[in-house]
Amino acid sequence: MTELEAGLEAVLFAAGDAVPVDRLAAALEAPRGAVLEAAAALENLYDFENRGLMLLRLEDKLQLCSRPLYADAARRVTESRKPPSLSPAALEVLTIVAYRQPVTRAFIDQLRGVDSGGTVAGLAEKGLIEEAGRMDVPGRPILYRTTEIFLRTFALSSLSELPALPSLEENEQMELDLDGRQPEAALEGQLQIASPPTQARPEETE
Repeated sequence: MTELEAGLEAVLFAAGDAVPVDRLAAALEAPRGAVLEAAAALENLYDFENRGLMLLRLEDKLQLCSRPLYADAARRVTESRKPPSLSPAALEVLTIVAYRQPVTRAFIDQLRGVDSGGTVAGLAEKGLIEEAGRMDVPGRPILYRTTEIFLRTFALSSLSELPALPSLEENEQMELDLDGRQPEAALEGQLQIASPPTQARPEETE
């Protein structure tokens, strides 16, 4: 392990949360490209040695986590909160936001055919979706998008890892398979919440 790789590992462990690559480069006083190479080396090392840690990529951020395989054991020690259980309605709304973001609540209501106000508020409270500005139309309705917590919970590095789905009709539903990391394009059923990786630090943020 090189000095840069060791330094990156130490910084990510101390940070606990996901850290932007540029911020890591500044902290380690190393070029961005070198940090990315060190991150790739750590990923390969953890995989090759089958370690309990993994390097999680979240868009342009890096985070050191325990592997999902050991999530239950880590949770028993840290008393971390389990992933939020979602109702079929919440799963449906979350999938619509994930694939069509940014979207308004009116768009979600139209696609589902029912009022989704309470469901949207619940997902926002869980941190899975957030406000993303307002649409430039009369009334300026709020736009919603998924969050970093969504990516972490569903073990996605970026939204580009979402599966390609066929064109949606207004009365169709979407499905995301979280366990297989290769979401199916079926439009019936519901999302399944997977146990997210546990942060490296014991004091996991709720």
